[in-house]
Amino acid sequence: MSISVIRTTEAWWRVEGGVATQVNTAAITTADLLADRPALDAAVGGDTPVGTLAALSPVTTPCRVVAQLLNYRSHAVDARADVDSLQPTFFRKSSASISGPTDPIRTPPEVGLLDYEIELGLVIGAHIPINQVVTPELLSDFVAGIVVTNDVSAREIQLTKVQVYESKSYPTFTPVGPRLVLLEPGEFARIPELRMTLSVNGEVRQDQVIGDDLLTPPAAALTRLARFQTLAPGDLLLTGTPVGTAISAPPALVQKLGELLPAALKWKLFFSRQARNPKYLSTDDVVTARIATADSALDLGTQNNVIW
Repeated sequence: MSISVIRTTEAWWRVEGGVATQVNTAAITTADLLADRPALDAAVGGDTPVGTLAALSPVTTPCRVVAQLLNYRSHAVDARADVDSLQPTFFRKSSASISGPTDPIRTPPEVGLLDYEIELGLVIGAHIPINQVVTPELLSDFVAGIVVTNDVSAREIQLTKVQVYESKSYPTFTPVGPRLVLLEPGEFARIPELRMTLSVNGEVRQDQVIGDDLLTPPAAALTRLARFQTLAPGDLLLTGTPVGTAISAPPALVQKLGELLPAALKWKLFFSRQARNPKYLSTDDVVTARIATADSALDLGTQNNVIW
């Protein structure tokens, strides 16, 4: 059975139902905690209400943060990508962007088009060397657990500067948690059942069951990533987002017409159109993100982040 873990300033906690038990461990980092499984197993019988705990990100920093691009069919179609020819594509985020599940998301002064992307995060549990083949049967050997993440994006930085790293790496641009759910080997097969839901001010923007839409599943993604990137315990892989983000590609006809325009004018028109899009995040908006199975047997908890 899975173990749900919350981190606070004072301690690590094992969560069961609505109560938590403090874990008797000297672990400081996520990697340390994963190595101290006896302490997690022994943490039972506590009576601290979970609601009284101020949860931090259960993924500590520094660590590697890698993300997948266009890994959901609905998002790829919305972006006017050729889904049949898509290959797994990765990019890095700074781990300085990691923040907690209730921390404010801070908008840099130069950013106007602030977007959201709910994503399932895989927390690595063992060293993955170059050229490691990760089969579905071996997934539990290398992945310890799963978390809710939000890949916050500054779209004008991403598009005009072609700077994915910068546009997604500002401080607070990767809320993580509240729970790190450590899976038993047999529970990895339930990842496709997880439902990802993100709302802004109570309006549902993204709502997708993973298995209905995912293009490259975790084992295949890690195998592809291991061709050029090692991973270590405590590292984080964001596995993509479904349709529903604020940004959306223009219709095919508009795209064709845009090809006839000078680049500067094309970008000016594009961003003028995007500036009128009310779905981009604004000050005081509340972003709520949740991932769980329908029966709540796997429940990663809920993020609530206010835009500053």
